[in-house]
Amino acid sequence: MAMSNPYQAYQANSVTTATPGELTLMLYNGCLKFIKLARKAIEENNIQEKNTNLQKAQNIIRELMVTLNMDIEVSKNMMTLYDYINRQLMEVNLKNDLDILSEVEGYVIEFRDTWKEVVQLSRQRQHAEGGQV
Repeated sequence: MAMSNPYQAYQANSVTTATPGELTLMLYNGCLKFIKLARKAIEENNIQEKNTNLQKAQNIIRELMVTLNMDIEVSKNMMTLYDYINRQLMEVNLKNDLDILSEVEGYVIEFRDTWKEVVQLSRQRQHAEGGQV
């Protein structure tokens, strides 16, 4: 089935050709997008939109939890942090608490920025070793 929207075709292609590191970066960016949309919905008192976007953010956090390699020590720490974020997102959904949402957003931004550096360093290393970027 052909996609009529070139942007949709580009997005689909970028996901299917992305490395695992790039996919993780996309998940963090998606989570931040849904957090921002949830914030806007809370400010506008739009309960349905708030709920939908917070659930999407939670789904991404759960996906990140599933992808952790629990044989690596840092993954155990990340699991604890992801679980905390997931519970805090539930709390935001119950209480419309923008302070908690800001805290969660800060964590996700920090993870995203760190992961972005990892992806960039990996690309540089591959390029230096003569691999494909």
